[in-house]
Amino acid sequence: MANLAFYAYTVVDFEQDGKRRSNWLRVGAAFEHKDGEGFDILLDALPVNGRVSLRKPKSKEALEAAKDE
Repeated sequence: MANLAFYAYTVVDFEQDGKRRSNWLRVGAAFEHKDGEGFDILLDALPVNGRVSLRKPKSKEALEAAKDE
């Protein structure tokens, strides 16, 4: 598979102690196509709210993902 480009998260906003907060839950990853023209997004779960945020992995996360392949 191509290189890991992004992790996919669902973000759920909520209020706690009068403050707005967000809970980020990793639900998948995006891998860049070999030609660099697109991405495959693999989801382990589908967000109920329909919101998916893609974030670049931090260097430690990228190393861990490479070990899992």
